[in-house]
Amino acid sequence: MTAHQNGTISSEVSDFLLNCFIRSHTWQISLSLPLSLLFLLAMGANGILLITIRLEASLHEPMYYLLSILSLLDIVLCLTVIPKVLAIIWFDLKAISFYACFLQMYVMNCFLAMESCTFMIMAYDRYIAICHPLRYPSIITDQFVAKAAIFILARNVISTVPIPILSSRLHYCRRNVIENCICANMSVSRLSCNDVTINRLYQFAGGWTLLGSDLILIFVSYTLILRAVLRLKAEGAVTKALSTCGSHFILILFFSTILLVFVLTHVAKKKVSPDVPVLLNVLHHVIPAALNPIVYGVRTQEIKQGIQRLLKKGW
Repeated sequence: MTAHQNGTISSEVSDFLLNCFIRSHTWQISLSLPLSLLFLLAMGANGILLITIRLEASLHEPMYYLLSILSLLDIVLCLTVIPKVLAIIWFDLKAISFYACFLQMYVMNCFLAMESCTFMIMAYDRYIAICHPLRYPSIITDQFVAKAAIFILARNVISTVPIPILSSRLHYCRRNVIENCICANMSVSRLSCNDVTINRLYQFAGGWTLLGSDLILIFVSYTLILRAVLRLKAEGAVTKALSTCGSHFILILFFSTILLVFVLTHVAKKKVSPDVPVLLNVLHHVIPAALNPIVYGVRTQEIKQGIQRLLKKGW
């Protein structure tokens, strides 16, 4: 394969070049500092949460197992995207092999869908805990968590497989420069010489079916929770429930909103700088991962006490 300076190649593509923030080179280094800090926060907070839940016997309960699943997903998503973005910004390591690109594409799509599914199951867990507290121990069991984990894995592993397969089967005969920091499906597919309508339709239909159905069920769960909470007589119980569930719901909305804004900026790409959807795509893989363990974990009294006990043992 012979590569030319303009990004065209004379034969079949064997690797790609990730061209980050093409119109904003000046603030690339400025962006790398908060991005690396968010990455360290996400890895550290999720790591501490996993260790705490693993070592503290009092946290060996279904709710905390679900939290562990969320932390694992966040760690994988961060590791799949952020180190490569930082390597591009700091060391100009833009090249990514053909197969590594499609592997990254699959992991991103699969794990984002798994995270959305986990949010939905956690919302159901809170719904049972608040609306049916007496039935909670018989419904939300270790077996429930095991079945939920299998469902999360099976649904999203299978449903997202066609995305990289459809893209990898395209004929990449000319260009190999991806105008993105990551191997996003449509950023890669549009480089091919083939019609990408099927890829576009599957990405759109799959995304809205999976994430859309999860969001609807989450919204229903929190609506029922809110209705049940407002009926409570004890003022302290209302405040506590609203504080906990409110922060969870806001975080889920943030997770969904940043994705929606990313989609809308892609649709209106003629009116928006190409760097905006690229930046949103990158941030979507690190900001929720940094916030999830804080909102779901550290604000939970039992986990806070577990971390304090582990720190005391460490000292």
